[in-house]
Amino acid sequence: MTLLETPKDAQRHVSLRDQAYTAIKRLIITTGLRPGEILSEPALSTQLDIGRTPIRQAIDRLLNDGLVEVMPRKGTIVKPVSLDEILNIIDARIVNETFCVRVAAERASPEVPAQLRRNLEAMRKAAQAREIETIADLDQEFHALIAGSARNPVMSDLLRNLHERSARMWFISLSTNEQHTRICDEHAAIVDGIARHDPDAAERAMRAHIESFRANITRQGSA
Repeated sequence: MTLLETPKDAQRHVSLRDQAYTAIKRLIITTGLRPGEILSEPALSTQLDIGRTPIRQAIDRLLNDGLVEVMPRKGTIVKPVSLDEILNIIDARIVNETFCVRVAAERASPEVPAQLRRNLEAMRKAAQAREIETIADLDQEFHALIAGSARNPVMSDLLRNLHERSARMWFISLSTNEQHTRICDEHAAIVDGIARHDPDAAERAMRAHIESFRANITRQGSA
């Protein structure tokens, strides 16, 4: 199940705590719960039809993820989106994800480029239809496939956390068709480098992709 998915069929085999965690995270990332909004356990319990104990456990987990925070005299709130924090996350991605894609280009089995191309094809269709939540799902899947193909679980966990912490700003930044198309083209260049087992090309493409995100976020932050 992807970061933004909460289908009932997929939830049957996971715990209530995990269901609550996935659902609340979705609301935060898609701004259904706005930055600075107070998290009400009773309201979330009613909205999600999940007991308050799993809701509380999910919120504790989201605290560790850096998506919510405790404010004195307010309670637990959705952590505001900070441009400085996002830029720091991007710096961390530049260091770690360019290394990861180099390793992926060296180690990837033939199945990996095929999986990435299927993902890219689905993303292009979603971009044409302006299905932003689907694009967000597919982007998370794309980067997870690359991290997984590097065969380093520690790196995969680190990059997953970095992506999730910046996902709200990424989601908000997808405002035009040009951005949707550009992301697809940037992904295509990354896939090409991995498919050719060319670490230098893969790294250049990944660096350009992340720097493009930085430029877009910086433009929006200064607007």
